[in-house]
Amino acid sequence: MDILKKIEMYREEEEKLRWEGSFADYLLMLREKPWVAQSAHSRVYNMIKDAGIEEEKGTKRYNFFSHQLFGLEESLERLVEEYFHPAAKRLDVRKRILLLMGPVSGGKSTLVTMLKRGLESYSHNNRGSVFAIKGCPMHEDPLHLIPHHLRKDFQDEYGIRIEGNLSPLNMMRLEQEYGGRIEDVLVERIFFSEDKRTGIGTFSPSDPKSQDIADLTGSIDFSTIAEFGSESDPRAYRFDGELNKANRGMMEFQEMLKCDEKFLWHLLSLTQEGNFKAGRFALISADELIVAHTNETEYRSFISNKKNEALHSRIIVMPIPYNLKASQEERIYEKMINESDVSDVHIAPHTLKVAAMFTILTRLKEPKKGDIDLLKKMRLYDGENVEGFNSADVDELKKEYPDEGMSGIDPRYVINRISSTIIRKEVPSINALDVLRSLKDGLDQHPSITTELRERYMNYISLARKEYDNIAKNEVQKAFVYSYEESAKTLMDNYLDNVEAYCNKAKLRDPLTGEEINPDEKLMRSIEEQIGISENAKKAFREEVLIRISAFARKGKRFDYNSHDRLREAIQKKLFADLKDVVKITTSSKTPDEQQLKKINNVVARLVDEHGYNSTSANELLRYVGSLLNR
Repeated sequence: MDILKKIEMYREEEEKLRWEGSFADYLLMLREKPWVAQSAHSRVYNMIKDAGIEEEKGTKRYNFFSHQLFGLEESLERLVEEYFHPAAKRLDVRKRILLLMGPVSGGKSTLVTMLKRGLESYSHNNRGSVFAIKGCPMHEDPLHLIPHHLRKDFQDEYGIRIEGNLSPLNMMRLEQEYGGRIEDVLVERIFFSEDKRTGIGTFSPSDPKSQDIADLTGSIDFSTIAEFGSESDPRAYRFDGELNKANRGMMEFQEMLKCDEKFLWHLLSLTQEGNFKAGRFALISADELIVAHTNETEYRSFISNKKNEALHSRIIVMPIPYNLKASQEERIYEKMINESDVSDVHIAPHTLKVAAMFTILTRLKEPKKGDIDLLKKMRLYDGENVEGFNSADVDELKKEYPDEGMSGIDPRYVINRISSTIIRKEVPSINALDVLRSLKDGLDQHPSITTELRERYMNYISLARKEYDNIAKNEVQKAFVYSYEESAKTLMDNYLDNVEAYCNKAKLRDPLTGEEINPDEKLMRSIEEQIGISENAKKAFREEVLIRISAFARKGKRFDYNSHDRLREAIQKKLFADLKDVVKITTSSKTPDEQQLKKINNVVARLVDEHGYNSTSANELLRYVGSLLNR
């Protein structure tokens, strides 16, 4: 469809959504749609909730954030359940400034941007519709028109609580334009827009000597004083500060802790009482979510200053640490690459995964328990099964360091190094080794990395390299297995037949001669040894496999190749071990014969068709694995 046509359609849709009527008409609407009168905090919470909530392993996952923020499920659950939800219920937490604290490039700005864009979109929906007094520069809540002495009666009748006072400008308009008849005051539907400064504001501090408080609260329009006769006439005041324009929605306070004190004191009254002082007027009511973000160093400096004590209790700090899950870090890189101009460059499989492993290792802290290392910790955090550990161990690990994830390598550094690799290599394909090499080279140029830290990070690059070596060997060996799944299933069926006979103290029948034979102990041990099952533990393992088969049978399910993770791993390793010599000879031969060449071409084709490589990266992988096997 033509883009201009789409723009026209969007404009027409917005026109259909527009509504204008009297205050009396608005009250009739409230009887059918009481949610229209919700507070700013309630609107933000409902926006997140309406997008959908899923629960996985006891952690809530909010669909609103899931396409942009990765690996922050626990932080986002705390943010929603400890701030937005109680604030929506009008609990005291709504009278706090929300301060997001975390390391650079950790997702704070993305989170705030998502809330702003989300509100813009939500205000076009039925559930998120917002109505304001027509012509009001602050988009004031029409319910402020109801006098205080009638508000209890209104709450009893409509079930809606009214907070806030009518602004000086609308108080004058009510008398002069409508003769005091509140039922005739015009009300209109508004749509939040940061660009149009409707319901969404952004304040960024500049030079404290030149920045005026009017940027927050508005200012007197001196050109109109001659017309209206007084500076205290609300018509002579420009209600165009960020606090005015963000009314009914949210205001982002960038670098709040770097602000001059006079700007912060205005927030005290606004958060606690829901109003602020502007010019020579009574207090002006405002209903808005104020969200700021900062890093840990600035926050520590802020709270150490005794002058700021009054503000401490008005701020609720939400830590937003780095993501600590390697699989989610990989998604972050994919998103950033897709948003760049290098998205057409082929990135070989596992390249981003290996980069993510290195990054996560830099963010983790050494476990206090001696039976676990950083690699195991990384796998446990990522939801992988690690022998000898369970979910309780993961919870215990997370409690060891409450500030874990507040330091380490940030995603931008990794993306910069990936970009550097692409530009420098000038080929349509990069692999994990290219990126690890670039990450290593970049450590010398990173201004905040000390010599001690550099040595530790170099060790993490080595760990990530070892992990890649295993991945690369497995990838090639898998590709060498013709009809891999079928071979694996056949081997597993054979193993299970022998295990069943062993546990039942029975014999097997030879398929060729028909004679009875003992279970093949050599075959069973060759598979079990692949995953470290000792001679003493073999009986328990075999019985456990048999119990698992019985449990599946009772539930009417078929036990197959994917039903037992450890057994599947053992089968794979056994197949790979048998193939190792074939792979070694074929990949390392400088002048392969016709049969070897055919095998290589078949493997390359399988890597391309089934594993996501292109011909360049597939051949690079084969050469690298050949060198590994020859060491």
